[in-house]
Amino acid sequence: MAALRHEQMLAAGNVTVAGLSGDADGQKPKRPVYGNKRKPRKEQDKATLATSEETAVEDQVPESPKPQEAKQAEPVTAPEAVKEPEPAEDNIADSWEEAAVADSWEDQVDEDGNVVESKATAPEVNGKKDGKPVKEEEGDEEDEEDDEDEDSEDESDEEEQKQSATQKLIAQKKAEAAQRREEEHQKALAARSADNLRSPICCILGHVDTGKTKLLDKIRQTNVQEGEAGGITQQIGATYFPLDAIKMKTAPVNKDDSFDFKIPGLLVIDTPGHESFTNLRSRGSSLCNIAILVIDIMHGLEPQTLESIRLLRDRKTPFIVALNKIDRIYGWNPTPNGAFQESLAKQNRAAQTEFKSRADQAILALKEQGLNSYLYYENPNFGRNVSIVPTSAHTGEGIPDMLMLLVKLTQDRMTEKLMYLSELECTVLEVKVIEGLGTTIDVILSNGVLHEGDRIVLCGTNGPIITNIRALLTPEPLKEMRVKSAYVHHKEVRAALGVKITAQDLGNAIAGSRLLVVGPGDDEDDLADEVMSDLEGLMSRVDKKAKGVCVQASTLGSLEALLEFLKTSNIAVTDINIGPVHKKDVMRCAPMLERAPEFAVMLCFDVKIDKEAEELAAELGVKIFSANIIYHLFDKFTAYQKELLELKRKEAAGSAVFPCVLRIIQIFHSRDPIILGVDVVEGSIRVGTPIAAVKVDEVTKEKTVYNLGKV
Repeated sequence: MAALRHEQMLAAGNVTVAGLSGDADGQKPKRPVYGNKRKPRKEQDKATLATSEETAVEDQVPESPKPQEAKQAEPVTAPEAVKEPEPAEDNIADSWEEAAVADSWEDQVDEDGNVVESKATAPEVNGKKDGKPVKEEEGDEEDEEDDEDEDSEDESDEEEQKQSATQKLIAQKKAEAAQRREEEHQKALAARSADNLRSPICCILGHVDTGKTKLLDKIRQTNVQEGEAGGITQQIGATYFPLDAIKMKTAPVNKDDSFDFKIPGLLVIDTPGHESFTNLRSRGSSLCNIAILVIDIMHGLEPQTLESIRLLRDRKTPFIVALNKIDRIYGWNPTPNGAFQESLAKQNRAAQTEFKSRADQAILALKEQGLNSYLYYENPNFGRNVSIVPTSAHTGEGIPDMLMLLVKLTQDRMTEKLMYLSELECTVLEVKVIEGLGTTIDVILSNGVLHEGDRIVLCGTNGPIITNIRALLTPEPLKEMRVKSAYVHHKEVRAALGVKITAQDLGNAIAGSRLLVVGPGDDEDDLADEVMSDLEGLMSRVDKKAKGVCVQASTLGSLEALLEFLKTSNIAVTDINIGPVHKKDVMRCAPMLERAPEFAVMLCFDVKIDKEAEELAAELGVKIFSANIIYHLFDKFTAYQKELLELKRKEAAGSAVFPCVLRIIQIFHSRDPIILGVDVVEGSIRVGTPIAAVKVDEVTKEKTVYNLGKV
């Protein structure tokens, strides 16, 4: 039967099978080579295995042929029509590949001896497929696929090598830049000298209406009224006291002129409130060297005063206390611009007693906060205890004492921090639009030098800002800052100073961020990543998928302070932004109306709100709360939350059920409306409580419930 199958198959296909026919010379036939080139041994074995597997799949025969059938196929001879020589026994099934081909041919013959074409194969003509030998075409396709795979692998390897080389190069450049900056920093530190000190930077903190701004206004107005040409210069966002002005103001407590002044001046940041301190971020040396905590002697410690103390502790910043408004003590006899001790000695006994009593109350309140404090002239240890200076912003009393104390503490105890450093340290204080100058930034230059034309990098709301300095401006002495002609141009400015910078693309600059100068060999991208790290750190605190409020603040530091306060108050935040509130900010908050309407709220701290944004918020139902004090903002939000909770309680009152057990005493009316006299056995009965009567069958003990309605 097997022989008949082979005869019919060979006669129909006119196929010459390698391995079943011998050579004309009787030699052993050579194995055919498929394709145009000979492949390596491993690839040839793989291709052979793949070919056998494909053939097996095409035949769709799950079982391999039995060994007996293979043995029966060995002695088969070709028919006379083909005129094939009889093959030798050792040439039959020369390789397992040929055996697999022969088996597949056997499988393609049905029981009647007819050859069945496989559906998966194309029609063959005279042992050829599309005009090419079948074996050769299969070999060509395999070779092409192998070549394509090899090429793709080579290309991917080359791309990976290029990427890895590029990444290594970038990492190497960053490491070199960081090392170079560190070397420059070490050189700058080594070049410092105790004989070359910069002006200390001082911040004023305290509760609202304690007289912070009034205190500085009094100093400026005093010098302006006296018309001192070399007096106090009003700098950008700060008050600068030159050495000559300090000597003149401290004359009442330095009458013999024996004190040796080593600092060139004193820079006091006069931005109202404590926000200026929180947003002046410290990298390396702190921007603020010393602080003045202003306390109202009539009110003592207030909420914002306590927050200011916490901020000072967190920053580990030394500070003194200005116990202000001593002129409000009953019977106080003022000594304008005089030393405090001399003024106190002139007061009557009642005023002295009241002052002593109120000062002791302030000292006790500070001790409750863990701060040992003394009046500055009674302080046994300035390093361990807080010094208190009584002042009056109205009469100027105690101001000479305060300035002298600041000078002594800074130049005697902070020499290491005040040594002039050539490395630049600069912080953006405010972003302002000035007529004729465009958008400008007010910066505090705490160390180093700024030159006109320097390329600077600073943090922006839409990414890093890289631009060139067009002009460095400071106002003329004793001139109003609003006067355009009052600004003096500088080619360079030296620390410590407040400076106004004009440049392009400053509209999105973030107040409170650092300002860096691109030096020779510095990579702008590295510096850009460095300045944006502060904002990215705040963004990591926000969970956009959770339920929470949207927060908007004026500066980077005030935003950080507000986020910290909300975190301690367990209020979630889903979105943050810096700057005025516009319609796009309201649109970002609107989706919270669907998820959690009670959190569709914008908390705006010390920012302006656009009129169109207010109208859109009212239309959508988004609540906007604005305040200049964190506590007021928190109070407004908590009051709104309580209002919503009360509203929900009223809405749910109809569905709320308070269980109770009643015993009927008397039935007054058995029809609608049913009027009963009852005794409350358990629970409580309220208006709206649904009641029912329960009847128990005496025989079956089944309970039947009759609804009587609601009370």
